Amino acid sequence: MIRIVFSFVIFLHGLVHLLGFVEEWRLSKAVGILWLIACLLFILSAVTYLSRREWWWMVAAIATVLSQILIIVYWKDARPGTIANFIILIACILSYGSWSFDRMVSDELESFFPEKIEKRVVTAEMIDELPPVVQRWLKRSNILGKEIIQIAHLKQRGEMRIKPEGSWMSVDAVQYISTGPPGFIWKADVKSSLMYFSGRDKYMGGEGQMLIKLFSLIPVVDARGREIDQGALLRYLGEMVWVPSAALSDYIKWEEIDSTTAKATMSYEGIRASGIFKFDENGDFVSFEADRYYYRKEGSTLERWVIIAEKNYKEFEGIRVPTTLSVTWKFETVDFTWYKLEITEIEYGRR
Repeated sequence: MIRIVFSFVIFLHGLVHLLGFVEEWRLSKAVGILWLIACLLFILSAVTYLSRREWWWMVAAIATVLSQILIIVYWKDARPGTIANFIILIACILSYGSWSFDRMVSDELESFFPEKIEKRVVTAEMIDELPPVVQRWLKRSNILGKEIIQIAHLKQRGEMRIKPEGSWMSVDAVQYISTGPPGFIWKADVKSSLMYFSGRDKYMGGEGQMLIKLFSLIPVVDARGREIDQGALLRYLGEMVWVPSAALSDYIKWEEIDSTTAKATMSYEGIRASGIFKFDENGDFVSFEADRYYYRKEGSTLERWVIIAEKNYKEFEGIRVPTTLSVTWKFETVDFTWYKLEITEIEYGRR
């Protein structure tokens, strides 16, 4: 509804410029044409905004600048149009932020995907040396007889908060996972009642980076370094449940703890970290726990980090994975569940 109303406002604002065209055409055809051009640009802006064209703001910005120049020249009669131009300009700036953020992620994806994908099928012999509990999980995931997953594209929705007593904010996210070499790029749009954030978490070449921008424009978090690298590696390890065949990778070593628990240790690009996987008696994933660095501006601290499956599982392209999960930091004084998510779609093997 908001999109329709705002498109209508832009359209009406454009039509108002026809008055300038009619008035000036008799006195100065050149100036009259400028009013007409501004009118047509605003109408085009309204149409492209309504049809969700990501470049609509470029047209609207040109229209707004041209319109404001004409308004300044004819200030006495045209000055009320400045209000509409200001509102449209703010929308252009916000849309530019989203467009710029999306372009940054698209550029990163160009170098993220492996250049060559080797097709190999998972066989029973390939999992024979793994602990029985891990074998049971992989069989339950239906990976036997299927190609080893090297690329996955996930869509998520959910809610998150930034502090234990904070309000929940809605999240729509996409994530790309590569298993050879290991990595991920996660892009999220986070919205509250008064503001929104764009977030991008990535793990590439053994290095992690967490970037959060208010209104997709103003950086509020830009974290990187050794501790972020460790956290990104552990996130990749824990989210391996969405790409189960990654458990066969040579950078991951398994150790059975008991009939439903196994320890996974991942070593990559000089970083080594471990986590505990818990499964039920059928082999379905239950939880993942690890000691991960929690980012703070005054200095990161090592805290217990837990991913818990909410007992909902679904098959995507024949692969059985958990679809509803929660992510919790277990501090000394409080358990801080900061993210609840649902996987709505997974595509394997396609960029």
